Amino acid sequence: MRLLPLILLCCSGCSHMAQDSWTGKDKAEHFFSSAFFSAAGTAYGERQNWHESHSGGFGLLFSISLGAGKEFYDSREAGSGWSWKDFSWDIAGAATGYTLWNTAR
Repeated sequence: MRLLPLILLCCSGCSHMAQDSWTGKDKAEHFFSSAFFSAAGTAYGERQNWHESHSGGFGLLFSISLGAGKEFYDSREAGSGWSWKDFSWDIAGAATGYTLWNTAR
């Protein structure tokens, strides 16, 4: 979780911000893709015989990192802009994917 303050610090000065709403098709895509990547990352860690907490941490950070990378890409001048709303849906999806993976096993 040491990565989150760094992300917040780096993105607080983003000048190209998205003007989007909290709902919409793209928010569902952010949520479900983040849930998938979080569960997949956790499964990968388990297949590597990592400790449960290490696998879960890897899955969460893998998913959130992909979401942050997507927002960095969007924040370029030709992009749609950094969206804290998209990133919030990414975090919610990552947490849900982690929870569902652990519930299902």
